[in-house]
Amino acid sequence: MNSGVPLLGRRAISFISRLGSVFLLLFKSIYHFKSIPRSLGLIADQCFFIGNKSVALIVITSTFVGAVSAWQAAYQFKFIGAPLRYLGTAVGKAVVIELAPVLTALIVAGRVGAGIAAELGTMRVTEQIDALESMGISPVRYLVTPRFIAAVAMLPLLTIFANFVAISGALLISILFVDISYETFLLGVKASFKLSDMFAGLLKSGVFGAIIGIVGCHEGFFAEGGARGVGKSTTQAVVISAVMILISDYVIATILFSV
Repeated sequence: MNSGVPLLGRRAISFISRLGSVFLLLFKSIYHFKSIPRSLGLIADQCFFIGNKSVALIVITSTFVGAVSAWQAAYQFKFIGAPLRYLGTAVGKAVVIELAPVLTALIVAGRVGAGIAAELGTMRVTEQIDALESMGISPVRYLVTPRFIAAVAMLPLLTIFANFVAISGALLISILFVDISYETFLLGVKASFKLSDMFAGLLKSGVFGAIIGIVGCHEGFFAEGGARGVGKSTTQAVVISAVMILISDYVIATILFSV
């Protein structure tokens, strides 16, 4: 029992230290928002990297998420004897509030978060970040702030796109295999749609984007140990981002949808 206490204490100290380091980098990044006009080109490049290059993954994932949501909802409705005309209502609510924001964020965390960590980690171990500092260029302004802003801006847009694709996939499955007309399905989606639900999903997406951007930058920015260190920082960026996305999803849902 006692032998485990020092290890637990070291892990707790390491966690608190890492959390403080992440927030310190976040505050530095926010401080450099004043330089946004000078960084518009960098921000646009990162928006293209995060947004445009994630579209294909979003299409594939969202299509099958919508399809399986329709299948599962139809199965549950038949099990409890509920009328299938409410299928669009159930699927629309689930997609807009939960499925599209969370799954989009997890996909982007796996692709973009890892890419950011690998890129900045490589720059760190090859001393390119040190070279920026020696030239009087703030690495946070030049490397972190554009990626952070782009992630926060693009996640809500990707989520809106994922909403449309997922509901379209659910509609297709409902017409072909559940024997529901498209009018019935779309009327159900329309009946369940609320702007507050959409705003809640987009709020989640913005928070998830901030998590992905700052965690990916932090893990890459402080990578050490050569190629092994870059690989470790990339893995940690994805794992930490995914865990924080799920935790923040619960916290936000509890606040917004408390009964």
